[in-house]
Amino acid sequence: MEKFKLTQADVDLLNTNKGLTAILSKEPYNLEKALRYVKYEKRLKKLQVELVRLQSWAIEEKEKVIIIFEGRDAAGKGGAIRRITERINPRHYRIVALPKPTVDEQTQWYFQRYVNQFPKAGEIVFFDRSWYNRSVVEPVMGFCTQEEYEVFMNQINNFERMITESGIRLVKIYMSISKREQQKRFEEIKKNPLKQWKMTPVDERAQELWDVYTEYKNKMFEKTKDGPVPWKIIKANRKTYARVAVINHILKSIPYDKNKEV
Repeated sequence: MEKFKLTQADVDLLNTNKGLTAILSKEPYNLEKALRYVKYEKRLKKLQVELVRLQSWAIEEKEKVIIIFEGRDAAGKGGAIRRITERINPRHYRIVALPKPTVDEQTQWYFQRYVNQFPKAGEIVFFDRSWYNRSVVEPVMGFCTQEEYEVFMNQINNFERMITESGIRLVKIYMSISKREQQKRFEEIKKNPLKQWKMTPVDERAQELWDVYTEYKNKMFEKTKDGPVPWKIIKANRKTYARVAVINHILKSIPYDKNKEV
């Protein structure tokens, strides 16, 4: 295995406050990991500047933007959304993570409660899970009937065509992790008293039902491949890589003014 070598530029990065913090925060000390993290933080800051530009453009041009996040439980959807929204204006974005439907919502058109959360002019809405619950989680867990599932699958491409043709910009991100990585993250969550609230009954069965989730996920991709908006699949085993990849995709997907002053 090739020995890790530091360049002078690497040494300079590690000799900053962030670099020293990264080195000393974990034992045993690992210069390679510390350097990778400092580079990630530096890259993230530049990308967040671009996100501010994107939001400023959306506000000025009265654009309406929806960004949906799907993926396995513990894939890092919430963490990615936090990094995206960390520096942008909180008055012009919303994060939507809907609870299970109420009794009234269960009698409505399935998409209605999601449509009620759609953006107004100049607003970005992030869905931490979306209407795609009905394509994977609900059928796997028995939360919908086979007929409800089939109706959804028949309507989804037309629904998203209506969204995009109405002038809303739609971005679809799927964060993908391995079964082993998911198990590791679940174990970390269970051990951390500040994160234990994240584990739900659905999460508890995610490993057991891994292959069934895979089957329905593949059906979802197959059905929507001819839809108006393609999925962007992000490999998310490494959280820092995934967050950078997610932001890059958003910036490439929305034609904002890259020269706008912030």
